[in-house]
Amino acid sequence: MEKFAIGIDLGCTHIKALLVKEDGSIVKEVRVDTNEHDDQHWKNEVAKIIKDFKQLSHTEIKAIGLSAPGLANADNTCIEYMPGRLPGLENFNWGDFANEKIFVLNDAHAALMAEARFGIAKNLKFVIMLTLGTGVGGGILIDGNLYQGVGQMAGHLGHVTVDALDLNKDVTNMPGSLEDAIGNLSIQKRSKGKFETTWDLVKAYEERDSFATEIWLTAVKKLAASIASFVNILSPELIIIGGGISKAEELLLKPLNEYREQFEWRPGGKHIPVKLAQFSDLAGALGAAGFALSKSN
Repeated sequence: MEKFAIGIDLGCTHIKALLVKEDGSIVKEVRVDTNEHDDQHWKNEVAKIIKDFKQLSHTEIKAIGLSAPGLANADNTCIEYMPGRLPGLENFNWGDFANEKIFVLNDAHAALMAEARFGIAKNLKFVIMLTLGTGVGGGILIDGNLYQGVGQMAGHLGHVTVDALDLNKDVTNMPGSLEDAIGNLSIQKRSKGKFETTWDLVKAYEERDSFATEIWLTAVKKLAASIASFVNILSPELIIIGGGISKAEELLLKPLNEYREQFEWRPGGKHIPVKLAQFSDLAGALGAAGFALSKSN
């Protein structure tokens, strides 16, 4: 009998869930509204999704994974720390609630696991992923395994300092962080109110607006310097860029690679490729399933 996994991505706006085969092929997809401030609603929706998937004929569920914002606990049974979002999420044990073994992980970590198990990083051992969106998240793969570190804090690559003289501190108290340099959350501040979203900025850059060009290239330059630092520290085989800002594609990659040429140390001509993520808005759910399968195996 063919075996399946369930992956659920609990976001503040939507819950995305997948029933997948062990090779990552999607059998069924479900999307529902989260209703962020009604924890009974989204908890019950998750339980209902699991029940419905299990009731499909000819399916044996091998593993269940759930991704969400925040820091998972050491056992990956809950999100231990996530202040200010999804009230009721912190320390909520999903396995006890659903009477199932459920592996829980950070949503950016899940995005990396999607690529590592099923996508462009399949069969690679050392990989870095950056998710560029509202903020900047990330994940690190070491020897083929997700590296979560003590307190599951590893991979928060957006909270590296790229401008120590910038007195503005990010959510982790880091001055001049990469997240503030390129994340959508700071675009109005960086553009003095001219652009509401990074996509507006990128469109203006494409049209050769001089103000947009200065802002965009400054952000990309700081991203390149950060990547060069990560390369020096971790020496990966591949760097993956995902998240909404990655949809800029060549408008991001072309200047990024030009700056990388300036900054990166490449002994012996060593060059580490940067590629765009294969999976987009389903990465969290797919990665949660992949992570659960890896833990089950």
